[in-house]
Amino acid sequence: MGTGSLQSPTRQPPSVDAVIKRRRPLRNIHRTVLEEKITPMDRLALWITVRVGSMGFFLIIFAWTALWLGWNLLAPRAWQFDPPMAFVFWLFISNVIQLLLMPLIMVGQNVQGRYAEARAEHDLDVNVRAEEEIEVILRHLEYQNTMLVAMVQKLGVAVNGASHAG
Repeated sequence: MGTGSLQSPTRQPPSVDAVIKRRRPLRNIHRTVLEEKITPMDRLALWITVRVGSMGFFLIIFAWTALWLGWNLLAPRAWQFDPPMAFVFWLFISNVIQLLLMPLIMVGQNVQGRYAEARAEHDLDVNVRAEEEIEVILRHLEYQNTMLVAMVQKLGVAVNGASHAG
């Protein structure tokens, strides 16, 4: 209900039933976005994005790096499998992990962005609906106030407590 459709206080505002009948049903954004618009590959990217973006994954990578480098620096030379100070194999594996995870994380972030956009649109719909319903409530209060003032004036009672006998 925009400002152009505002009713004068002397006209009765719409009833609650009329407002409810005009109301569009709320949609479940989680179901709409996550279950209907996300492909299995998007789900995989989202799952990886959530897991890789966690402190647990960081600690796993940190522990793996510390063990790898520590072993190849401190173990007897015969047991070392990656030449100390060069760490060529470790660099290769690290780069492969980065190259594989980077696009997956970007896809997952795009999916999260679409979900956030859908939630924001839904929140806007809810806010607009709430504003419309608040406006109806205000119109009802204004209408009741007008009716009460008219009744008081008809009875000849002043609002300040003085009498308007006529």
